[in-house]
Amino acid sequence: MSATRPQIPVSSHRRLAERARCAQLIRESLGLLASKWSVDILLALGDGTRRYHELLADLDPISEKVLTQTLRQMERDGLVGRRVHAEVPPRVEYALTPLGASMAGPLKALGAWSVSHGKKVEEARERFDVRRAKRAA
Repeated sequence: MSATRPQIPVSSHRRLAERARCAQLIRESLGLLASKWSVDILLALGDGTRRYHELLADLDPISEKVLTQTLRQMERDGLVGRRVHAEVPPRVEYALTPLGASMAGPLKALGAWSVSHGKKVEEARERFDVRRAKRAA
């Protein structure tokens, strides 16, 4: 005889599906910022259009390879726009797109949260590490 699973109301299914959808969208949004340098680039371009070598200098010690890869990914994601001027040598400028600029609010909110709660996170990590070390000893 097999056990029957309790029936979940349809409204609960919808709520669970919506929560899963929201979680997926949030993970994807956080993925836009997962690169080590993406937040730095967003903040630098938040000050205005920048040339490649200006970004390179401002983001030291980023390598040219990593800057190029990160800018390309951010351009692919629609956060950064690239403009090449027909000059010799070519002048390339980067700027936030409206989509990239719309990240300013969430980044400021996350920054404010970090400032307000960063010490609490550090303290929690220290307490955890002490407890874990005691258990291991």
